[in-house]
Amino acid sequence: MASDSGTQPPAVLKEAEQTPQLDGPGQLAAAFPMGLSLASRSVHADDYINSHPAVAPPMHVSTTFRYSRKPDDLSPWTNVNPAAPYDSHVYARNSAPNTTRMEAVLTSALGGPCLTYASGLAAFHAIVVFLNPKRIAIGGGYHGCHGVIDVVARLSGLQKVDLEDEAALATLRPGDVIHVETPLNPTGEARDLAHYRRVADKLGCYLTVDATFAPPPLLDPLALGADVAMHSATKYFGGHSDMLSGVLALRPDHAAAWLARLREDRLFLGSVMGSLEGWLGVRSLRTLELRVLRQSASAQALVDWLATATTAPTAPTAPTDADSDSAVLSSFVLKIQHASLQPEAKDPTSWLRAQMPNGYGPVFALWLRDADDARRLPSKLHLFHHATSLGGVESLIEWRAMSDIGVDKRLLRVSVGVEAWEDLREDLLQGFRALRADAVAARAGTGGGDTAAR
Repeated sequence: MASDSGTQPPAVLKEAEQTPQLDGPGQLAAAFPMGLSLASRSVHADDYINSHPAVAPPMHVSTTFRYSRKPDDLSPWTNVNPAAPYDSHVYARNSAPNTTRMEAVLTSALGGPCLTYASGLAAFHAIVVFLNPKRIAIGGGYHGCHGVIDVVARLSGLQKVDLEDEAALATLRPGDVIHVETPLNPTGEARDLAHYRRVADKLGCYLTVDATFAPPPLLDPLALGADVAMHSATKYFGGHSDMLSGVLALRPDHAAAWLARLREDRLFLGSVMGSLEGWLGVRSLRTLELRVLRQSASAQALVDWLATATTAPTAPTAPTDADSDSAVLSSFVLKIQHASLQPEAKDPTSWLRAQMPNGYGPVFALWLRDADDARRLPSKLHLFHHATSLGGVESLIEWRAMSDIGVDKRLLRVSVGVEAWEDLREDLLQGFRALRADAVAARAGTGGGDTAAR
């Protein structure tokens, strides 16, 4: 019989402490000790938060939440609802139901505690502010991250050094940051994270990784030694071009010291993600693996086709209707860039094959021979939308000079969606043929212009 006080004997407590956690975040791990696939975790990692029999999560828009009616239960910034202990909140700038669910799924998918932010750049800003380095090493890649560094530098004197310059790297000191983007924006080329982990260890630096272009199951930066993995969740985690979000995933051994402080920073920076975005993010994460594997495989098929078709020794100078597909493509395409075309991709023992065993990502770059052709090609396409961003179910192509003024104007960035890759191939081919028809018409003096544009 239980005592009047409701306490349990020490022997019972000891036994309970050894029992696997059957609720909360450990529920699935206890039920499946051998582990679950990413596909299953993406659907069920937030089940423990459920407080309603509805299968689909509800969308909450409230910014504030009622405190307990029991005065003795009141405690600052604590508002546990006994009916939903894992879904209890005070104010949406700190936590909210939909963002909490999204963070639960991301924590399972990324292998470390996660916090969401209003955008990918808000997430990057948060980790730079939190680590507060005196120097940060960064290479090429997304111009937005360079812009964040410039803003912080005005306040703190943060120095930016070249990631690709060994002499510049040697100027780093303990507490500084090495920031690696892989695969790289806009080319989709990969960088060796194990190498930069060794450099960071030697210099006493933190290693942060922007893995936006290679979400799970393509890349696991935390398993490769990153202190922090950052993603623009707007891209593949959102997956439908309809939400803005960013995420930081912490290496688990940092969680105890870092997570609460990052959450407090976010509270005061105000860079919290909205509830609608949290709801959309949970919906999208359910199909993360399905989408990413298909998009990556389709991109690989397109890259292989383009690389094979553009290997003509010399480019034709006067294409005609009788030209082969290969001749048409090679007359316009200067080169293709993608991780799968790096030399290491052909070596089964390379760092690249070990780092990205499930595919090389759905983004690649096309360099055309002429900047004006690069500007005009997107208008000839029907399945590829001419738009910035990436990661959605629809394929995008961007004349990159539209959003990155410093880039070579011959560059086109391609983000492959979930359409059949054969259809995308035919769209690209007819687009290049339309460019050729314009060139033929111009030489014949019959105009042509952009008559093939949709």
